Amino acid sequence: MASSVFMALYRPKKGKENELKEILKVHISTLREEGLITIRELLTLQAEDGTIIEIAEWKSNEAKEKAHQSAKVMDVWKKISSVAELTNLSSLAEAQVPFPNFKPL
Repeated sequence: MASSVFMALYRPKKGKENELKEILKVHISTLREEGLITIRELLTLQAEDGTIIEIAEWKSNEAKEKAHQSAKVMDVWKKISSVAELTNLSSLAEAQVPFPNFKPL
């Protein structure tokens, strides 16, 4: 039952930053209600370009797979996708330097 930490990066579509932040408030609580992530404190950061980064811990590899089978989780992910582009760490200017800094949210 090894756990793993995930980093999700969401670049808000133009004018959708506040809507994304509201959806993300429900995201982690949904993952917790479904028993998919640990109680480890969530870390939410923001890059200079507005990308929001969530860092949390899956309870197990099985939990990560179960997330894709949960109607509640999939509904939240669909909402996130409607207001943000899912991106990766290498797309951020901060990732190009050692010891990058992000704004805590």
